[in-house]
Amino acid sequence: METPRVSLVLVDDSTDVRTLVRMRLESSGLFDVLGEAGDGEEAIELVVRHHPDAVLLDVSMPAMDGLETLPAILAVRPETSVVMFSGFGGTDLTAELGELGALDYIEKSIPLEQLPERLFRSLRGGSRAPRPSADEQEPVPSPDPVTEPLDDLDVTRVEQSILDEHVEGFRALFDRAAIGMATLTIDATIVRANDALAELMSCTPSDLVGVDYGRLTVGHGDDLDHRLAGLRSSDASVATFEHPIPAPPGATSSRTALVTLVPIRDSVGELLYVFAQVQDITAQRLAEDELHRSEAYFRLLVAAVEDYAIFMLDPDGTVASWNAGARRIKGYDAAEVVGQHFRMFYPEEQQLTGHPERNLGAALRDGSFAEDGWRVRKDGTRFWASVVISAVHDEKGRHIGFAKITRDQTEQRQHVEDRLEAATEQARLLAVTAHELRNPTAVIDGSAHLLETSHEDMSDHERHQFFRGIHSSTERLRRLTADLTAASQLQGTGIRFESGSVSLAELVRNAAARRASSGHGVHVEVDVPEEAVVEGDEVRLAQVLDNLLDNAVRHGSPPISVVARPNDDEVVVRVTDSGRGVPADLVPRLFNRYATSGTAGGSGLGLYLVREIVRGHGGDVVYEPPTAEGPATFVVRLPVRMPNH
Repeated sequence: METPRVSLVLVDDSTDVRTLVRMRLESSGLFDVLGEAGDGEEAIELVVRHHPDAVLLDVSMPAMDGLETLPAILAVRPETSVVMFSGFGGTDLTAELGELGALDYIEKSIPLEQLPERLFRSLRGGSRAPRPSADEQEPVPSPDPVTEPLDDLDVTRVEQSILDEHVEGFRALFDRAAIGMATLTIDATIVRANDALAELMSCTPSDLVGVDYGRLTVGHGDDLDHRLAGLRSSDASVATFEHPIPAPPGATSSRTALVTLVPIRDSVGELLYVFAQVQDITAQRLAEDELHRSEAYFRLLVAAVEDYAIFMLDPDGTVASWNAGARRIKGYDAAEVVGQHFRMFYPEEQQLTGHPERNLGAALRDGSFAEDGWRVRKDGTRFWASVVISAVHDEKGRHIGFAKITRDQTEQRQHVEDRLEAATEQARLLAVTAHELRNPTAVIDGSAHLLETSHEDMSDHERHQFFRGIHSSTERLRRLTADLTAASQLQGTGIRFESGSVSLAELVRNAAARRASSGHGVHVEVDVPEEAVVEGDEVRLAQVLDNLLDNAVRHGSPPISVVARPNDDEVVVRVTDSGRGVPADLVPRLFNRYATSGTAGGSGLGLYLVREIVRGHGGDVVYEPPTAEGPATFVVRLPVRMPNH
């Protein structure tokens, strides 16, 4: 007797993933896919409309994620079986989903040919309880006939195993990092947390899975919501805020965390999930507070100190004394300021709003007042000052004036900003690398399995599409690896160049052929004379051309061309496309590291490496926007002779 098919609704925010999964499920003969949805709200509508036997539901999606959608589906149709499907891993998430009512949890790392039988077995079991993830299951043989593997597919499997090792390395780095890290849905639900974050919050990683991060901010949930809303409504690349850390039982001292949020977006710029880095900055804050107190009480009367401007004010704010530090920091001699109102040290806009007088009022009311802000020197330049104003009373308690201590913190402020920028870049690089690896590996794996098991049932056009997807994804990973390696070298000891004679004609032809073989009907017009020869590193110059052509394909429009002309002691290479050109707001930072704009994705390293490699050869690269006379152009100038290194 033929096994009846299971009716199913498929929910995933990636159209490519849905296509691969739907084809696999329907070709197995076990399932009828009644509908597809890209987020939770669409999924609930399909369940109400079709009454499916089961739902295969992604965890992180825009608008409404899987953790919110799961109980909603079971509320409107309790008899529907829901199996979760996601790239997030970990037994903590599996247990959380089981408690919410999921029948099972299947990781996207499962071989695609095993998915139908694995899903069918879960639904046939019929009990809602957390089950082991895919990597804990015994392999399940595919129910479809298996053909002899192709040589190219064997190569793909080897490449896939190498990529899997890199992905596992990223996961290990995440889990073992000394700084707290978490992956959040776009609604702030934690789906993965490392040991450092759990230790910071005085719990275990499993306690954090499924928790809204806002609950951990001790009353600062609105700050978190505001930052997430900003990431959803713009193309911002990072957001930060601070919040108190929940105190463990019995503790009385408070602590402070600095949270850096890095958005992970899909190919059209939609927010998929958020990578959070959480750092304990309590010691830094305590040190700053202690510094202010020690300055106020122990250095008040030390007139010879030159690191601090220490002076007295009358009750109305008139300067009554002046020390050597004040003269050095502010640039005035005592005769120029004694008898003048201290508002003269503030920027004009603060003078007009009465800010200096309000500071005195706060110090008189509370005993002291402290702030960091801009102040003005005698020559008109500004500096970042750390200021403490203390009310001074005589023995009878009468108010006789104020003691004011000012320290120039301009360099320290810059150091803090530099450290924050470095931490932000580190977090973004980790998040971007993970995202850039995810999509091509999924396409390679899914396409390879379908070609291996079902290629005889496919049309030539379908086979060509899958082979083209494998090739373009592999090329994308190759370029990402090359860019990350070069960027790492620049960050460390710098790129080492191997010098030799390089034929630009051959180099450009090879780069154009690589673009053509990647699919999408890409054709590059080449006009490079055979006599265009330079001295340089052939591998690095090929990387320059690959990145410029990849930029033209991803962001521009055909026709695309590469033209080179020898000119005295240099060769000028022009790479053009007929697109709309680089957005005006991106042009000033186009060659900066991590500079991106729009929704086409990418690591933001390509053009940065182009500039550094070309400059390493003694040349330069510039961008020319499109005009009525010509298209958008990247102009690379390379000297015939490479400078000594």
